[in-house]
Amino acid sequence: MADNSVPSFKASDLVIQLSSTLKAKSDVFTFGTVFTDHMLTIEWSATEGWQAPLIQPFGNLSLNPACSSLHYGIQLFEGLKAYRGDDNRLRLFRPMLNMNRMANSAKRACLPAFDQSELLECIRRLVEIDQDWVPQSDSASVYIRPTFISTEPTLGVKKPAQALLYVILCPVGAYFNTGGKGLSLWADPKYTRAWKGGTGDCKMGGNYGCSLSAQYDAVDYGCQQVLWLYGEDHQITEAGTMNIFLHWINEDGDEELATPPLDGIILPGVTRQSILELTREWDEFKVTERYLTMSQLCCALKQQRVKELFGSGTACMICPIEDIVYQGENLHIPCQEENSQLTSRIAKELTDIQYGRTPSDWTFLV
Repeated sequence: MADNSVPSFKASDLVIQLSSTLKAKSDVFTFGTVFTDHMLTIEWSATEGWQAPLIQPFGNLSLNPACSSLHYGIQLFEGLKAYRGDDNRLRLFRPMLNMNRMANSAKRACLPAFDQSELLECIRRLVEIDQDWVPQSDSASVYIRPTFISTEPTLGVKKPAQALLYVILCPVGAYFNTGGKGLSLWADPKYTRAWKGGTGDCKMGGNYGCSLSAQYDAVDYGCQQVLWLYGEDHQITEAGTMNIFLHWINEDGDEELATPPLDGIILPGVTRQSILELTREWDEFKVTERYLTMSQLCCALKQQRVKELFGSGTACMICPIEDIVYQGENLHIPCQEENSQLTSRIAKELTDIQYGRTPSDWTFLV
């Protein structure tokens, strides 16, 4: 339902300009490099407010070299997917969670508010127009990337008076190519992904750009991703761009699925929230949001209390973690074949919902 208290663009005002030439589609592509035929753009200014949404042929943006998003990182983004079900219907997975998170990020970035329901309807129309790009495959989908940037041409550090919200789509397959193995992580407290009072709970580009140096250090140590630590006690926070879950027998002897709490430095992932809700509904073991440290993990590994460690996210879905390089030691994490089937069970239940095999109010039909 639209929130009429928020000055916003309206999906009913949407203008559609279809491309005269459609691109050839390929089944072979690298994640995030091939884009569909159309995009959504919505302009805003402090003087005129939101303009009518426009779906137009995919193309380059024209930006003033002084626009403050380029100089000061006043921008944010989101990520969700469209899935083609066995019934050939297209579905989005819990898209209002993404819309709400985007609105929270916009508030933190001092970008203008918008009606999340109106944006979702504009995105639905865009996906509908480019629906032929959504693969008929359990291992592929179309990734939806809403982006919100300041376009004000000024070198002054201030709240933007001009902005652009746009959405692009790209067909995607698997995010990681691990050959069926779990990920290897490099854990070193010299780098910090986010901190208390910062923007770690917002989906802003600066959180990711500043992670690249650590990512390449991880590769130098023979690992694929970074395990981000925080504080003097080396709290486990996130793995690469994923939320992280530990399935173990905890200190009290209880079987537990644990993930770090949303304390301002953790991104509130949609897949993360779905895993928590799903496993709590099972009521088969403890499911908690709690602080976890490397010393706790190392102790549990030595005592063989760890069942699985895995990451979660929209791009990767569920990704088992097999090794961690920490303080000169290679810590081997039991993988699902050796111990538990939890990751594969969670992945199956979520994908069954996403592709429509299991009816659920978590899906939004296009």
